[in-house]
Amino acid sequence: MPQPIVALVGATASGKTGLSLDLAERLGGEVVNTDAMQVYRGMDVGTAKLPPAERRGIPHHLLDLLDVTEPATVALFQGWARDAIADIRRRDATPVLVGGSALYTRAIVDRFEFPGTDDSLRRELEAELTRIGSHALHDRLAGVDPEAAAQIQPDNGRRVVRALEVVALTGRPFSASLPRLEYVDPLTVQIGVDIDRPTLDERIARRVDEMFATGLVEEVEALLAQGLAEVRTANRAIGYREVVGFLAGDRTLAEAVEQTKTATRRFARRQDAWFRKDPRIVWVAHDDPDRVEKAVRALPET
Repeated sequence: MPQPIVALVGATASGKTGLSLDLAERLGGEVVNTDAMQVYRGMDVGTAKLPPAERRGIPHHLLDLLDVTEPATVALFQGWARDAIADIRRRDATPVLVGGSALYTRAIVDRFEFPGTDDSLRRELEAELTRIGSHALHDRLAGVDPEAAAQIQPDNGRRVVRALEVVALTGRPFSASLPRLEYVDPLTVQIGVDIDRPTLDERIARRVDEMFATGLVEEVEALLAQGLAEVRTANRAIGYREVVGFLAGDRTLAEAVEQTKTATRRFARRQDAWFRKDPRIVWVAHDDPDRVEKAVRALPET
């Protein structure tokens, strides 16, 4: 019987990383990254990527796969993650998924089929995105697929473009291709890290201050030299876009810090809202001394 698949979810800075290490140690597991930005080499400080020395000797997968000039897609990530999970289970170990990208986690654990793409149509929509902005395209999406528009933030231009592309290609709503609440493998459990908003906001503020103090600006400078500004995927990451603006003279360093904190708080609220809609998630308090045992008790029997 294969080992279960454990997916840790929750807001950024809620304590998922520490719990993933504790669970991997407890279960004899290996960690699979599900953060969309930690796949990039060199994006370390701004993504809170755990340094190798702090991984407790636990194998970690899907980190540092791409240069910042290479675009990542959910479909690609789905394939990589499912391959990694299968390999881990073949070795009778437990895959422990962890990361803040809700769509990536759902794409991995749930039934989620990806419609095709059309390069010329994508380029046309991206040109419109540049010309009129994501909010105008989001309004268009709301007219043809209100359900998808309700699930996509107006400032997430990349996802708005993808949704419009799918509608144009398939003649069906983009929402029809979104993941269903149905696990691909029934031996799957999602553990959510529950944390109150004031504590989370304090953690976010400390994390952002630490990022800037430990070299985020220098990291962005190095990545810009490698082509960060040329690819939409990586350069829109929170913290990175604010530092790019600072380096371009569009804002002060203090403004970049505060804007990063504000954007991170907003992102954390969107994450929490997304995960709270999933009734399958078993929630454990971030500061519960028994959170590891409670998580283990939630696992399906194998």
